[in-house]
Amino acid sequence: MNSNNFRMPARRPVAVVAATLLAAGPAVLAGAGSAYATGDQGRASALVLRTGLDVSLLNKTVNVPLAVTLNEVQAPQSAEKTALTAQLDGVDGGKPFSVLRADVAQAKATVTGEKAQGSARLANARLHVPGLPLLSLIEVETVTSTATCAAGKAPAAESNVAGAVTVLGKKVTLTAGGTTNVTVPGVGEVRLDLSKRETTSRTAAATALELTVAVNPLNLNVAEVQGSVTLAKATCETPPAPTEPESEPAAPGTDPVSDVKPQGAPAQDNLAETGGNAMTPYIAGGALALLVAGGGAVAVTRRRSRS
Repeated sequence: MNSNNFRMPARRPVAVVAATLLAAGPAVLAGAGSAYATGDQGRASALVLRTGLDVSLLNKTVNVPLAVTLNEVQAPQSAEKTALTAQLDGVDGGKPFSVLRADVAQAKATVTGEKAQGSARLANARLHVPGLPLLSLIEVETVTSTATCAAGKAPAAESNVAGAVTVLGKKVTLTAGGTTNVTVPGVGEVRLDLSKRETTSRTAAATALELTVAVNPLNLNVAEVQGSVTLAKATCETPPAPTEPESEPAAPGTDPVSDVKPQGAPAQDNLAETGGNAMTPYIAGGALALLVAGGGAVAVTRRRSRS
């Protein structure tokens, strides 16, 4: 009985060591599992109108910046705006001055995990600047811009100007992707750049109309306006591609080329013929631990029996 009592404590650590070694093998293999990396989302933006104009009143004694943005939206968080008018204070005798009026003025930006898109649309719009209260700087029927950036595809930018375009009271014919200059004696000059599109490997931008303005009615220096105007602009940036998972180790015996041996090289021992598999090193390690621990337990038992 005393002998059994001494042997049990010796055998339990042996069992624990063996079980730990056998369990460690699968755990090590499982530690090399798949991992997915998550990157930032794509980006998109859109706006209906942006002005960067300098307005000089009373022979340049008063300078007022005409900086107006209408319906500007940005994503990752999808957004949409549809305001139809833009006003500026302090340039028309202290009264609000209407810069833009339109029947439709819409800007939208949307971002998902696979696609980012910005779009802008303007319909039946009339743009005014100080000094020309009765004459529109430009009138357009419909202008649109769209920028689309989808994962795995080339970014695309598209803009269109449909219907009549009137600049300083003159109807003009625009050239796609080109520049048109409109000069009205005693009023001013406007240069129009139509359908500007830019793309890179990950981004796209489209602008329906960009105007460079120089207006000085009758050269009276009552209200001189210079600067730029942008109508219907959209941009996007492609979302990062999802990270591919790492390939898991092939199961034993499933490699179709495992039986192919180099020409002239000695054949290697086949584990299948000897009953071995991927767990063999762990089993051998456990067996060795059992032998070492068992020998120690026997030695301890003999010492105690002699004493």
